[in-house]
Amino acid sequence: MPIRLLSSEVASQIAAGEVIERPASVVKELAENALDAGARALTISIAEAGRALVEVADDGSGIPASELALAVERHATSKLVQSEDLFHISTLGFRGEALASIGSVSRMTVTSRVAESATGARLRVEGGISSKVEPVGAPVGTVVRVEDLFYNVPARLKFLKADVTERRAIDNLVTRYALAYPHVRFKLSEGKNVSLQTAGDGDRRSILAALYGVDVARQMLEVIAEEEGLRLTGFISPTSLTRSNRKEITFFVNGRWVQEVALNTAVIQAYHTLLMVGRYPLTALFLDMLPGDVDVNVHPAKAEVRFKNQDRVFSFVQRAVRRALLAYTPVPSVAPTTLWGGRPSEPREPGLDWTMARETVDGGRPTAEGQPSEASSPTPQPETRPAFNLPLLRLIGQIGSAYLVAEGPDGLYLIDQHAAHERVLFEKLMAQHGMKSILSQALLTPAVVHLPPAQAKLLEGQIDVLNHFGFEVEAFGANTFQVRAMPTLFRGSDPSLALRALVEDFEEDEAPLQAEVEARLAGRVCKRLAVKAGQTLTPEEQRALLSDLETCESPRTCPHGRPTMIHLSVDMLERQFGRKGPR
Repeated sequence: MPIRLLSSEVASQIAAGEVIERPASVVKELAENALDAGARALTISIAEAGRALVEVADDGSGIPASELALAVERHATSKLVQSEDLFHISTLGFRGEALASIGSVSRMTVTSRVAESATGARLRVEGGISSKVEPVGAPVGTVVRVEDLFYNVPARLKFLKADVTERRAIDNLVTRYALAYPHVRFKLSEGKNVSLQTAGDGDRRSILAALYGVDVARQMLEVIAEEEGLRLTGFISPTSLTRSNRKEITFFVNGRWVQEVALNTAVIQAYHTLLMVGRYPLTALFLDMLPGDVDVNVHPAKAEVRFKNQDRVFSFVQRAVRRALLAYTPVPSVAPTTLWGGRPSEPREPGLDWTMARETVDGGRPTAEGQPSEASSPTPQPETRPAFNLPLLRLIGQIGSAYLVAEGPDGLYLIDQHAAHERVLFEKLMAQHGMKSILSQALLTPAVVHLPPAQAKLLEGQIDVLNHFGFEVEAFGANTFQVRAMPTLFRGSDPSLALRALVEDFEEDEAPLQAEVEARLAGRVCKRLAVKAGQTLTPEEQRALLSDLETCESPRTCPHGRPTMIHLSVDMLERQFGRKGPR
């Protein structure tokens, strides 16, 4: 094919693809423009997860009518004059591509008014083609209305993700900017449903409470650190509050949300040896530095940055986070009664109350509480036990408040108490569900759970499934839910943990609870409510857990595939002690 120049329309759509990837990209670009304009209030409205409508209204300085047509042209900006300005960028936007890119892939209407003008101006852009500017009545500020996003780029529209995923991306974006700009009032709504509304009073901790709930906000640790040319502020989570992925590690550099590997690594290194493998903290950190020491012109969406002295920034962030973490973390005390061979003098941790198993009948096998007794045949029927089941085990004891030690006819078994209890709870819950006989227990005082907007939307779609499993959950205001009952299998557990288990660790690309919906839900809930490593079990509880595990259909792994035990055969032990030569 011969070489030819692309039309301006095609070139604009290609350029737009680098800046506008999804509805959340539109919200980001428009919100950043509003913040650059000095807005003190942002109202963001969406419809159909942003596909049908994204509207951002602000009370900033506005755009003069004489400049409105120029504002939607490519590379038109008020924030740069010459190339040297690229090395001292102090604004969020600077390329002059946002409005042009959005207008080329949507039907966009820009209405704006400056304080010096008695009337406002309106401009419509459809598929990159602008109409004439017309005078209208409008308040001071700018309103950008984006309709039918990607209507002329069907390939991009086709590859947008499910509505719940696109909404979650918008929610996550707006909540993070609300944290970064606490003096700005943010309001995010879809129809009559308000997902987020902040007061704009400058109190970041109150915004944390609105996002994550009062309990989480109260636990977050404040970080304030300064050294020459660098300042770090914000909040980090204590070691008891973690997630299974890094998505809740949030960084802003000079007011810009960035996803920089070096900064995330610095935070994770600060928690080194303090968190379990595979667990990550929650952070909302804001790094301020001289504009000349950071390059933001390295990514079309301005999501990445480069530092003039990366090692210095890395070290500063790591030391600041570690210092704050250790300052707030008390030195653990060791009670003499919890040492090896002693009995704990304190009461057991609340929530350690699973269905206690197996009261011995006629000296034979124990039976589970609430199940029909099998005392009529005290000798188990070997042929009814699956081939992969466990042999009868004799409990020896507990090690490190995390593992059970048991003896079997073929050697020694080390059992992870958390994984084992997770498997026991999962099989009991699924068995009751299969028989449609899940018993619920009403809570004396209903538990109220507040979730971040993105997680609340996830949970709204799963309430019916939860209720089907014996929970009684209902909406209780904006991003708030009330738990009125839960399965008797989990009696004594914190009901809020069950709700948070469903939504806290979802990956962005995960279709939440779509395939194998019930098993996945049950697995998440059981994981959160199972007995944890570090909890000391009484001998009776140890025996009950071991007996329940013996009767499971798949006792050797938890529902997520992690092994519940390690088997050390007698033959292997003899070789290790030199009683047998190596094979």
